[in-house]
Amino acid sequence: MAIVYQENILTADDFVLLNQKMGLTDISIEQAKKSMGHNLYSIVAVSDDKIIGMGRLLGDGALFWYINDILVLTEHQGKGIGKNIVNKLIQYIKENSVPNTSASVFLFCAKDKEAFYEKLGFMDSCKSGGIGMFLDVNDCEYAKKSPAKKVALK
Repeated sequence: MAIVYQENILTADDFVLLNQKMGLTDISIEQAKKSMGHNLYSIVAVSDDKIIGMGRLLGDGALFWYINDILVLTEHQGKGIGKNIVNKLIQYIKENSVPNTSASVFLFCAKDKEAFYEKLGFMDSCKSGGIGMFLDVNDCEYAKKSPAKKVALK
C-alpha cells in the first residue's frame, strides 16, 4: 500500500465523507464548502486513489496558525500517516511564515490524543500559562448535547 501526500486538493465532499467515516460531527456540505474556502493549506494522504487522511491549516498566515482536522481512517492509524500530515503542515508554516519572526501554532486535540501531539513537540496550553477555551456556536443536534455554552445562529 503506497501512500501519496497531496497538497490543496481537499474538497468539501472529501471533508464531509472523512468526518462521517470517523463518526464525527454531522457537517453539512454547505458548511464544508464555506470552510474549505478559508483553508490556508491542506494536505491529504491517498492510498489506492482514496483519501485515507487529512489535515488543514487555518489562521492569519503570519502570527497565528491553527492545525485543524487531523484525521486518519481508523484502519490506517498507527502507520505514521498522522505524524507525516502534521509534519507537512508544520513544514508549510516554517516555509511560509515571515522570516526572522516567531509565530504560534495551535491545535485542539481529541481526548486521549494528547500523547500523539506531545511526541511532535506540542504541549498542554496550561503548561504555558494559558488554557484552551472554546464556544460551540451551533444549533445542530451535536451542539444540543454538548456541555459547552451555545450561541444560536440566526
